[in-house]
Parts: sequence; structure tokens; C-alpha cells
Amino acid sequence: MTDKPHHILVVEDEADIRRFVRMTLQAEGHAVHEADSVQRGLIEAGTRRPDLLVLDLGLPDGDGIELIRSLRHWSASPVIVLSARSQETDKIAALDAGADDYLVKPFGAGELTARVRAQLRRYRLPTQGGEPEIAFGDIRIDLTRRTVERGGTLLHLTPIEYKLLTHLASQPDRVVTHQQLLKLIWGPGHLEDTHYVRVHMANLRKKVEGNSSMPRHLLTESGIGYRFVH
Repeated sequence: MTDKPHHILVVEDEADIRRFVRMTLQAEGHAVHEADSVQRGLIEAGTRRPDLLVLDLGLPDGDGIELIRSLRHWSASPVIVLSARSQETDKIAALDAGADDYLVKPFGAGELTARVRAQLRRYRLPTQGGEPEIAFGDIRIDLTRRTVERGGTLLHLTPIEYKLLTHLASQPDRVVTHQQLLKLIWGPGHLEDTHYVRVHMANLRKKVEGNSSMPRHLLTESGIGYRFVH
């Protein structure tokens, strides 16, 4: 159970799935609100200001991706997509629109609650004073001095490697797509050059992971992008 209930909005038109999600989250101590359409979801989101949204894509009055795009104009609350659409293109479209994670139906209660905990934990991080250091394993990133150390030894990262590392590490547990990284680091003219990201990520892993062939922190989301975990 959580010490203080988080408010979670579930936007799902299938009543059985909505009930399953609601009961699963309530068992974790969360306060759950419900909507069954894009329009109702936006009204509830604007009224309730939830800490997190669980969102189906196939809604009767529109696509959940449109809800995400509208939400991102005024809210940074995490969005976990639930969808029967399992194609990589669908996942990428939702993540590029501003979703934070993606679960394919059918899914289990354990996986759902783990993803919710991870996103709520990530969402709370910016409120802790914006510490100038990120630490994981034996790695220390000093954001003020723009240096990275491993076991007390300074690592020599290229500017691109540093940008990749800090961007991912500052958003733990969030899936970041190839296109998002390409736009941020190389610019909008390179959105098709996914090999750029793969090459630099391979080099970065050799420097910060204990075993670059079995990374523990910089994880690949196959065909989509990357996820950083502590």
C-alpha cells in the first residue's frame, strides 16, 4: 500500500478491462478515476489533474494518441498506454506523441503495477530539488561540471555520448524512441538515421556498463528505442 494515494485516471472503453485495472490499482492504495472516451478523458484529466494516466488507444470517439497530444500541451503527468496494437509502429507513434510507457494487451496485474510504480517514482524525481548529480552503479554524473566518473575515475565521453547518457538517465524507466533522441541530439533532419544512435549507444555502453553485451542500465526496447534503469 502507498503512504499517500496517488490519483490515477483510467481511460478505457471496455468495461471489463477498466474494472480489472481499477481494482488492481485500488489494491495498491491508489485513488482511481475512470473515463470511457477521448472527450471524457480530457475533461477528467483537466478536472482531476491526475498523477498518472492509464490509456487505451482504441476509443469510440477517437484515437488515444490525440488525447496524449492534447494533454502534453499542459501536463507532464506520466501516461501508460494499454493497447491490443502490438506493432512497433503503433508503439513508436504513442511514445513519440508523449506517452511514457506501453503495455500490450493482455497483461498481468503484476506487470501493470510495476510499470505504474516506476512511472510514479520517475515523476516524483524533479520535485526533489534538482540535484546536480545522477548516480547509478559505480557511475557518477556531475551535471554542474558536466563530468562522468566510474569508480572515481574520470570517463572521457564524447559530447554526443554525454548528451545520450544524461538525457536517458534523467528520465529513468521511461521509453525514449530513436526519433526523440535523433531530434534532440542531431536535429530534425536526421530522424531516419537510427544507426547514428545505435553506434553511439554501443560506444557509450562500453564505457559505463560492466558488461556492454548484457547492459544493466541502458536497455534496448527492440525496434523502438531505449530505457534507462537504475
